[in-house]
Amino acid sequence: MKEYEVIVIGSGCGMNIVDEALGHDLKVALVDKGPFGGTCANNGCIPSKMLIFAADRVAEIREAGKLGIEADITSIDFGSIMERMRESVGENRAHMQRGLAAMKELDFYEGTGHFTGDYTMEVNGETIKGDHIFIAAGSRPMLPPVEGLDSVDYLTNETLLELSERPESLIIIGGGYVAAEYGHFFAAMGTKVTILEMADRLVLAEEPEIARLLKEQLSWRMDVYTDVRAEEIRTNAGGVAVIVADTKTGKKSEFTAQTILLATGRRSNADLLAAQSTGVEVDQRGFVKVNEYLETTKKRIYAVGDINGQQMFTHVANVESMVAAHNGIHGNKVKMGYSAAPHAVYSHPQIASVGLTEAAARKAHKISVGRARYWDVAQGEAMMEEEGFAKAIVDAEGGKLVGFHIIGPYAPIIIQEAVNALASGGDIDQIRRGMHIHPAITEVVPAALSNLNRE
Repeated sequence: MKEYEVIVIGSGCGMNIVDEALGHDLKVALVDKGPFGGTCANNGCIPSKMLIFAADRVAEIREAGKLGIEADITSIDFGSIMERMRESVGENRAHMQRGLAAMKELDFYEGTGHFTGDYTMEVNGETIKGDHIFIAAGSRPMLPPVEGLDSVDYLTNETLLELSERPESLIIIGGGYVAAEYGHFFAAMGTKVTILEMADRLVLAEEPEIARLLKEQLSWRMDVYTDVRAEEIRTNAGGVAVIVADTKTGKKSEFTAQTILLATGRRSNADLLAAQSTGVEVDQRGFVKVNEYLETTKKRIYAVGDINGQQMFTHVANVESMVAAHNGIHGNKVKMGYSAAPHAVYSHPQIASVGLTEAAARKAHKISVGRARYWDVAQGEAMMEEEGFAKAIVDAEGGKLVGFHIIGPYAPIIIQEAVNALASGGDIDQIRRGMHIHPAITEVVPAALSNLNRE
């Protein structure tokens, strides 16, 4: 049995911990089942945004008529768009693998390891033990318990990346960010898209008014149904049929398409690791339990990224990995904070949020809420953006920003000012004192703060 000072499981954000440990001359092992580089680089953020960028251009061209510009898209080379994405992913993976090969002092175990006892793992028949273990093994698509699913071919956010031909029609089961983003992509490519969501709105983590506007905007380009639960899937002559039941009335309907995309969430990979065998507890959803220092229920074992289920975004995982490295390797007591952790949905329109929702804020604060439409600022009017808006949530007594939410063009860029303000304490005067370029769409941020009303 080989013994190490540090074992890292997972090559996504886990590589930050590997680098930190090697930089302090520790004996390190990396365990990874592949593909090397983790979810983001291989089948998450990077490939999806490469595809969606092309979809954004299509949507802009098709909407240019409101500006008095008539343009036609003569062709869309779906195969070329997909291949460009795959080539980029492959090149990036090869680059990372070359970097791995250069780490001569690192022992790399390529395979799915599992715990066999306290601080002990088995990988490919070898047993290894670590003084400190960092679990960064990620998540995988969650498959819904729908009758007949095992008898049909289906896509996930991972397998769709291998497509070379555009499906003529697609049913997406689920209404979260994967459904919204890939619904936008496939609709822009020319696929007839149908979204089926069991809840009463899309993107449940977002503000209700943002979810309503998203559904309204997406419905111009695809069919969107909420309050419907998929009960059965079966093959038919044209592909697949999905039988759903209305969650309120129980009335059943049938939808047909060439294929389906499952977008019903993610599940932790903790079960693949047999984490309980080393004393690591998981919650009811299967995610590894961690404290505010990202330590699990077993001392000297930490969990970061998707596998702990806190906030499943790459930028959050990267910060978590450095916090855990400091706590585990250096013996610090650094708390992981999420109050200024932003996220974005690259749908059309785009969404970005940071901090508390209005509902959550009301439970802990007396709040003021301010809103501003894109149209309220000069650049928004120039863009003829009539629907997009920003929403600010402020603690009415302390005057501190506690949440900010945007739907509309460039939302993931505009939100950064609110993120910075929250990260530095939430002082809204910081935003007000900052001189904003005029005209620029970023003026929608101070505009929302100027409309605060105590509620």
